[in-house]
Order: sequence, then structure tokens, then C-alpha cells
Amino acid sequence: MGKTIAQKIFDTHLRDSPSPDNMVLDLDVVMCHEITTPIAIMDLVEKNMDQVFDPTRIKAVIDHVTPAKDSKTAMQGKILRDWARRHNIVDFFDIGANGVCHALFPEKGFIRPGYTVIMGDSHTCTHGAFGAFAAGVGTTDLEVGIYKGVCSFRKPKTMRVIIEGTLATGVSAKDVILHIIKKITVGGGTDRVMEFTGEVVANFTMAQRMTLCNMAVEAGATSGICMPDRITAEYLWPFIKEDYSSIGEATAEFHKWHSDDDAEYEEILTIDVTSLAPQMTVGFKPDQVVDIGEVEGDHVDQVYIGSCTNGRIEDLRDAATILQGRKLADTVRGIVTPATPEVYSKALEEGIIKIFMDAGFCVLNPTCGACLGMSSGVLADGEVCASTTNRNFNGRMGKGGMVHLMSPYSAAAAAVSGKITDPRKFLE
Repeated sequence: MGKTIAQKIFDTHLRDSPSPDNMVLDLDVVMCHEITTPIAIMDLVEKNMDQVFDPTRIKAVIDHVTPAKDSKTAMQGKILRDWARRHNIVDFFDIGANGVCHALFPEKGFIRPGYTVIMGDSHTCTHGAFGAFAAGVGTTDLEVGIYKGVCSFRKPKTMRVIIEGTLATGVSAKDVILHIIKKITVGGGTDRVMEFTGEVVANFTMAQRMTLCNMAVEAGATSGICMPDRITAEYLWPFIKEDYSSIGEATAEFHKWHSDDDAEYEEILTIDVTSLAPQMTVGFKPDQVVDIGEVEGDHVDQVYIGSCTNGRIEDLRDAATILQGRKLADTVRGIVTPATPEVYSKALEEGIIKIFMDAGFCVLNPTCGACLGMSSGVLADGEVCASTTNRNFNGRMGKGGMVHLMSPYSAAAAAVSGKITDPRKFLE
């Protein structure tokens, strides 16, 4: 019987199996940020277990509230900063060099096909776009990962999602994943790995694949995952060129991480996206999704473009195609947050930052702050935000606020019209 990519990764990283359904895996990367890691650090210190399994395999960043907004968030940053220095963690990204973790770490080449990755952050599943098993974990698992370099998981069950067809102009990977979540609901991926495949995924860029995998957790999945291929190898080439004679050789090597043709799946879902319209959430659950035309004309107070879902250069380019030569509606405030310093620099070089500023947007440094309602764009009670983020829970971006999740195209359309608008009107 063949194996899925998740099963292959588990088999090659198996340290122990205390029970048939429980597998303890060796970890390739443990990622840390200043919101969840300080709790783990302080607990390890209190237990006289203040050590790391391998400082070269730990990656740390201050990204959720940056710069600090108050004494509490400053202390969270200090705890992480002091710990990184104490243990000689080279890959620590402080203020100025930092970026949104799930955009920054792939950009630095830290994730490779076949890797096992954990972080105390639910959207760690983003990194499955590289053919890795990547999962968000709780504080106890994060502590064990930091200390011993292992983590326990249930035996993987995989749901295969085959995406076929051709996306229309103005319809993006964000629309695809929102549609999938609507179809299977917020519990449809529970205790499963969501394996994304099909002709659409094969033609997606790494940024688009990361958007898909990023929101797998919103369907309850442990992780999202894509097959590594030439597109993966081209993205990683600056970091792997000493290991392979050519991109072709790397691509061939990556094929060992493909699921076998006779692999067994818990469920197989096939979706044709040819007629898919731009999507957006309503209500307070990620599966409350509608075609944007169904609520066209509803007002928005704020537009936010950024996050680990849609803050990459490709996302800013998409929004800029609509914003160029246009202004924000008088009733809307716009905020854009390039996900990393490199994204910011590229956007400057390409004139995209000027397009945003000319349109009337506030341009911020890389941060997660607005996405989880901690800083840099918190909503007031009763306000509505058209957002490219990944979570629309009640109060997510501010107590009493409403968040409509959508693509950069759709968010930009809302920005210039002052209301929910089908972006294709600006792209025809």
C-alpha cells in the first residue's frame, strides 16, 4: 500500500511510538515568537531546564506587536530577546530585521521539503506549502520541542483536495481556500492533514500555495501540505544551490516527498474553480463564506492589507493594480503592512508603496498587530474591516468589530469604493 506525503514524513522522523496512534517525531525546525514562547521559556527556567536542543534549528522573531506598544509587550520581547542571546540563537530577528513569522521564515530558506516544523502559532500550517509537515502546538509541546527537539502527534490521516480548472481574472488563492472552507466547514479538516493538489495548485506560485496552506487550520486541519516541485526548487534555489547540481536535480530529489498513486485517503474532494467568483466571509466563522456579489454595497470603515496570509509582494501587487491612480473613499481608512522588510523593499523599488500612499493608505512596518487586534489597526465597537487576514472570530480585530476576510483584489476594491465591491469591475 502506498503512502501519503504526510505518512512519508512521519516515517522518516519517527523517534518513538508509545501507542499505535501516537508518534513522537524528531523536529527539523522549532519556530518561536514573542507572544507564545515567553511562557514556555519562563516555565523551563522555573524547572531548571533552561536549554535548547539545537540553537541552529530554532528560529525566533518578534513580530506580533512590533515595536512594543506597552510595558507588557515590551517585556514579552525582552524575554525572547534575552533567551535568544543566552542560547546563541543566530536566527533571531529583532526590531528592524523582523517580519511576520510565516512570511519571514520561508523567505529566509528555513523550510524544506520533508521537514517537520512546529511553532506556538496556529498558522504554522503555512509552511506545508513546501512539502513539509508543519503544525501549531500548545505551550507544553513547544517547551518539549525547544528542550528535546521532539513533538508527539497522532498518526496522520489525510484529506486530499484536488483543485481543477482555471481561475478567472480577479479570483485568487484566497478565494479558493475560502470556498473550500465553506464547502467542508470549520470542522471538515479536524485531525487531518489537508493535501492540496491538482492542476491549479501545480501552477500556483509559492506565495499562492502558502495562502492555501495558511488557512487549512480554519477548517480545523492539523496542517496543509502541497507537493514540492520545480516551483518549490526555484524558490529555494538560493539556499540549496550548494546541495544540488541544478534545479532539475533538486526537483527530481523532491519527488520522493510526493504521495504515492495508491495512497489511501480519509476523503477526496475535487473542486473545479473555473466559475468561482471572488469570495468573502460574513458573520464570525471562517466557513460563513459568500460570493462577494451577494453582499455588494455593504459598508466598510477600514481596509487592511497584510498578514501571514496575504502580505507578500504578490499580494501587494494585486492590490496595487486596482489602487493605481485611484483614491481611498472618504469614509474608509486604509492600512497596508508588508509582511517582511524584503517585501517592503521590493514594494518601494517597484513603486507599489507610492501607489498605496498616493491612494491615501497608512503604510506600516511588518507586524501581526492588527490581525489579532493587539495594535496597528484595532477596530472600534460597530466598525467593519475588509481584511486580507485569516480569522474573523467575534472581536478578533477589536471588541465589537466585524472582519470580512477577502483577497487583496477585493480589499482594494472596497478601499476605493467605500463598500464591498466585486474587484473584477476594476480589472475588466
